[in-house]
Amino acid sequence: MKTTYFLANFLITSLSIMVGLSLSKLARPTIPAIAHHFGTKGRYEEVNPHLLDDILFVNKSLVAPPSPDCRAIHMVSVIRHGTRYPTTKNVKKIARLFELVVSHASGSASWLNDIKTWKMWYTEDMDGRLVEKGCDDHRHLAVRLAQSFPTLISEDHLRANRIEFITSSKHRCVDSVKAFQEGLHRLWDVQDMDYKHYVDDSLMRFFDHCERFVESVEKNKTALKEVERFKSSAEMDAVRRKISSRLQIPYSQFTPDMAEAAFFLCSYEFAIKSENSPWCDLLDESDAQVLEYKNDLKQYWKRGYGHDVNRKSSCPLFHDIFKRLEKAANDYRFGGVKKTATIQVGHGETLLPLLSLMSFYKDEKPLTAENFSLQHNRTFRSSQIVPYAANLVFVLYECSDGLRIQLFLNEKLMTFPNMNHLAPLYETVRKHYSKLLNGCEFNKECNVPQSNLRNTEL
Repeated sequence: MKTTYFLANFLITSLSIMVGLSLSKLARPTIPAIAHHFGTKGRYEEVNPHLLDDILFVNKSLVAPPSPDCRAIHMVSVIRHGTRYPTTKNVKKIARLFELVVSHASGSASWLNDIKTWKMWYTEDMDGRLVEKGCDDHRHLAVRLAQSFPTLISEDHLRANRIEFITSSKHRCVDSVKAFQEGLHRLWDVQDMDYKHYVDDSLMRFFDHCERFVESVEKNKTALKEVERFKSSAEMDAVRRKISSRLQIPYSQFTPDMAEAAFFLCSYEFAIKSENSPWCDLLDESDAQVLEYKNDLKQYWKRGYGHDVNRKSSCPLFHDIFKRLEKAANDYRFGGVKKTATIQVGHGETLLPLLSLMSFYKDEKPLTAENFSLQHNRTFRSSQIVPYAANLVFVLYECSDGLRIQLFLNEKLMTFPNMNHLAPLYETVRKHYSKLLNGCEFNKECNVPQSNLRNTEL
């Protein structure tokens, strides 16, 4: 009787979440043709299109234990915040583009009239804050993860504080972790619990605490020279000429930042409002590929393989993940796991260095300003790796032949680099990463000798 009641309550609650939190099934938007090029400003649904038909759908066969004798004992997840407003910097770029178009663009195309009558509604005080769609991103993800791993994320575990919630101090991350918890509370109709989380920037914003990264990359004007070179490349030049021609604005007035602002506007309007904005009509597929590459270059050189310290700055998070898995394994052997899940909410800048440290999405040749034409099939593609609400999930299992581990990125099962097993033995993975686990010391990687602090722009 209780099971029947639970299932009925679950179905009713799930339906209310789908109806109340997302109208994707009732008002499916027209998707811009270039939406799959939006990079870090892309929707999670572009990575998992099946969610457009059912935002809570989980393919149970893809999240099954490695074998029937395996039991999940702990999950560690690192999740990017949900959909957000533009930062102040990008709001200013958008405003400059809009002012230029309104005052100088001409032509009879209907989309141009739509652009000119568009209202500039972004304000600088929005500054990257979470939007309602971003709350939905995390509410829905919470329900799907609870459905995928019901023995790790359950009402009983939530009430017993066996699920730990950690977040970056940034408002968009704090609001995301609260939305994640809200999704679970609504799923189980929990009304008598407060939302509890811990702020830990040493884990979720490790890059701010890595002095070598701050000095040699963040503050170093030459660290992103490939990005700057690409902004004046023949490919970017062609994009500028095409867009300025469409707007009938002199090419000299239409800067690379203007082209990028149009791209951002198309992506923001779609991600935030589910609208195929008239701004999207300024860009075709080839334009989007160029602008996507420009943004991937930035991520590559600032957060990925471009500079070794980018990856090494994530050592604290890497060690912490394996420390939690190790503790769960030991707790399981000696009487029971005290924590069944760790939910950590950070940034795209949290996930990319960690994935790079673990050697995921490493292309044979580095991304540079010169090799755009050779990188159409690159694996380092932020649109696929870190859209809004991107998530990396480690699941540890106790099996008859020992501990095994599965890894999911954006709810898709992955293989570890140079391994062909979808659930390798935990010890095999530890051995594979032994150099990082036994080394990769934060102080060694991130401390800068005082004599090196004088000139950061060599």
